[in-house]
Amino acid sequence: MELKRVVVTGLGAVTPVGNNPEETWKNLLEGVSGAAPITHFDASQFKTQFACEVKGFNVNDYIDRKEARKMDRYAQLAMASAVQAVEDSKMDLESVDKNRIGVVYGVGIGGIKTFEDEVGYYATHQENGPKFNPFFIPKMISDIAAGQISIRYGFHGPNYATTSACASSTNALADAFNLIRLGKADAIVAGGAEAAICACGVGGFNAMHALSTRNDDPEHASRPFSASRDGFIMGEGAGCLILEELEHAKARGAKIYAEMVGEGMSADAYHITASHPEGLGACLVMQNALKDAGMTPEDIDYINVHGTSTPVGDVSEVKAIQKLFGEHAYKLNISSTKSMTGHLLGAAGAVEALVSVLAVKNDIIPPTINHEEDDKDENIDYNLNFTFNKAQKRTVRAALSNTFGFGGHNACVIFKKYDD
Repeated sequence: MELKRVVVTGLGAVTPVGNNPEETWKNLLEGVSGAAPITHFDASQFKTQFACEVKGFNVNDYIDRKEARKMDRYAQLAMASAVQAVEDSKMDLESVDKNRIGVVYGVGIGGIKTFEDEVGYYATHQENGPKFNPFFIPKMISDIAAGQISIRYGFHGPNYATTSACASSTNALADAFNLIRLGKADAIVAGGAEAAICACGVGGFNAMHALSTRNDDPEHASRPFSASRDGFIMGEGAGCLILEELEHAKARGAKIYAEMVGEGMSADAYHITASHPEGLGACLVMQNALKDAGMTPEDIDYINVHGTSTPVGDVSEVKAIQKLFGEHAYKLNISSTKSMTGHLLGAAGAVEALVSVLAVKNDIIPPTINHEEDDKDENIDYNLNFTFNKAQKRTVRAALSNTFGFGGHNACVIFKKYDD
């Protein structure tokens, strides 16, 4: 069976540095940090009092007020990203076969704020007997964003959610890619969202000692690969890509951003939260993606790394890159856009895939900001090009995007310049 080719024909994003792909991309290239004191709740008693929140977002630009009240914030952000991507694709929704258009949309945690609110309400009203909002479950569950998007457009193709912690939306892209190239769909709305900046989210990650506590300097707290990194910064947002079968896209005269050519998956099988210290699972997932794409390490020009700004995780990913790419590792551009967006958890993969697509399209690498000093004790080779502090122009033939989730879930996707 000959596999079909898959291209990217639409983009949507709501992030801490922009409420659409254009604004997000511009601010990433300029090195703008999305970190600031938390406004979603009173964090004054928390170890971490800052995050990368989405700013100035008006849900009613995308969703009717009545319908929006039935959605958790993560689903609202998901819907906004999907609306942007569908509009950007310029797909004629009156003429396409909606039975062959699907939605695969990832989330790592789901409606945690809805859960927090509902449990809090029940705890304070239990003297009158249990009373729950009828939309509690539909707002909270992790698959509902995919369902809401399909309902909005009447897309009857494959429809489900992927949940693999921080790899969730990369898995969504991988699944969508495979569904299309196997001929099971003509196009898939694929991406991921997360909105966990709430007391439970921040408090839970604080209890794990996973978050930075640099409360006096939030903008510079996310500093991947730097000596003084002390944990990741919680982010929220959504990213969405329209993946489409090439001939279907060409027949309707669609613009094509890039071609998706490979995906990889692996497991660390090591620890519930820590990555393997030698990067074994990370190396394997990139190797699997390259094999799937029929590419060699020398074909890659840019890696958007997982790069969360944690002491252990950054080192293990560098080791994996050096092990797989060998001497070519020194010819790569590497950058962590989490230094600006924070860690979007289940949305990270989709947003970073979108960034990788734009790097391929525009031949420019967004930076890893906030680098001040090398970490000589942690075996990070600074002869690698981490694109520190300033964007760099170069030809980007192909880009690889990594995401690694709690539980040892690893996922990787590859995009290259479209060539007919």
